[in-house]
Amino acid sequence: MPYGTVFRPDLFAGETIIVTGGGSGMGRCTAHELAHLGAKVVLVGRRRENLVQVQAEIIEDGGKADIQVLDIREEENVIAAVDMIINRDGPVHGLVNNAGGQYTAPLEDISKKGWDAVVGTNLTGGFLVSRELYRQCMKAQGAGTIVNITADHWMSLPTMGHSGAARGGMENFTMTAAVEWGRFGVRVNSVAPGWIITSGFDTYGDDWGDHMRELEKYVPLNRLGHEAEVSAAIVFLLSPAAAFISGSCIRVDGAAPNMQHNFVPPDGPGNAYFDGFHREVMPKVFGGGDDG
Repeated sequence: MPYGTVFRPDLFAGETIIVTGGGSGMGRCTAHELAHLGAKVVLVGRRRENLVQVQAEIIEDGGKADIQVLDIREEENVIAAVDMIINRDGPVHGLVNNAGGQYTAPLEDISKKGWDAVVGTNLTGGFLVSRELYRQCMKAQGAGTIVNITADHWMSLPTMGHSGAARGGMENFTMTAAVEWGRFGVRVNSVAPGWIITSGFDTYGDDWGDHMRELEKYVPLNRLGHEAEVSAAIVFLLSPAAAFISGSCIRVDGAAPNMQHNFVPPDGPGNAYFDGFHREVMPKVFGGGDDG
């Protein structure tokens, strides 16, 4: 069974698109959809085994994928890796800055080392990859599209303040890059996922599934999101249909940030989720662990 995309076949035929954090979660899902739509996908991440597994999945499904093992926080390695990708895979048409990570802790317990690690991955690394693609490729070719993955940080992000600060910074970087790079045909946008069911849940402890299910009552659509719903927003922003969209953010959050604490929503079924990803894996804390 192929990826159940809503976009036309071969939408990205002949294009090379980099997906950082492509070895798991939303990055894996997005890479699958882009490959299904004809792109040659370059999977970037720190864990080779994860990248190789996703590459094998994509090739088995009839797509094209290369891998690049890289810690995006290391500037010299980013410069060299971007050069290598361009020489190996040709001009890069798109970038999905998806790599990220955080852990739960109150602000008072976050060390400088922990703060730097999260900000480095969620903000600085995305900046470095974007800058090098602009310098080495996109500016000269007069075209390119960057989509930065941020998060639902609009009010605050208690117990993940390091990530909230980084994601807020990435939103501002998105707007600034859109202004500075737009005259050279480069569009820069962001997608901000809310509470999305993803394999990352399994890194937060055995009770995280119960915690997330409890949060459904704060989502007007009365459910959590799925990876394919984030991927669809990313693909739209990468597509020609978004040619006049830059410096913007698409929220994929079921309207959760709009919920008022003094409002009790009426009972209702919500809506059905978009079941697009044929290789979706439910996290173990949601009773998963096998291909679903």
